Amino acid sequence: MKITNLLLTVFAFAIIATSCGQQVPSKVNLKTDKDTVSYIIGVDIANSLKSAKFEGLEYDAFIKGLDDVFSDKETAFSKDTIKIMLNKYFTELRNKAMEKNLTDGRAFLEENKKREGVITTASGLQYEIITEGTGKTPTATDMVKVNYRGTLIDGTEFDSSYERNKPAEFRLNGVITGWTEGLQLMKEGAKFKFYIPTELGYGTRVRPGGKLEANMALIFEVELLEVMDVPAEEPKNVSLNQKKTNKSK
Repeated sequence: MKITNLLLTVFAFAIIATSCGQQVPSKVNLKTDKDTVSYIIGVDIANSLKSAKFEGLEYDAFIKGLDDVFSDKETAFSKDTIKIMLNKYFTELRNKAMEKNLTDGRAFLEENKKREGVITTASGLQYEIITEGTGKTPTATDMVKVNYRGTLIDGTEFDSSYERNKPAEFRLNGVITGWTEGLQLMKEGAKFKFYIPTELGYGTRVRPGGKLEANMALIFEVELLEVMDVPAEEPKNVSLNQKKTNKSK
């Protein structure tokens, strides 16, 4: 991530104010374009660091680094060494987060399968039936129309066709494995709840920065509205399309 001098200056001001015990204002007057851009840059930096799971910034060391650069002093490390060290640090952070997500997901699913009404398939997919359907059952090559809500195991919602007020349409073999298997257990009109281990979900194929993280177990409430005829040119569902996810690796 390339950070401009202006961006660093704005961030440094916020850090200095915090480290010196000055109260951060609850409101800021954005009277000029420079005020507005400065605020936006501050928000952008904070979001970037938060997305990277960076915590516990050492203010004194950070400000010393800024001062060395702006004062044209020799820095403690060369540019090449800095790149290597940053890459190593953030790779380790990501690996730790992946391991925690994997452990938390497995623990959740282990307890969840003990609940009454939860069925576990041979693949590890868990589901419970909310409403039985009476219509057609799709095959892996069928097009389907569904409404769904996706949440993390802590209940955080990350995707919903209900919120968009538009059902999703896709070919069943073009989505995550847990969906391909799970919807073939349903009939039109049915509503199921799926508990999907990472191996049947997105695995590590998740771009950092959103609510979804690598190795997360996921929960989907899915309503099968219709098994559709396959059109000559198929619509693609961005949120659930497996190929799209692979490209964003």
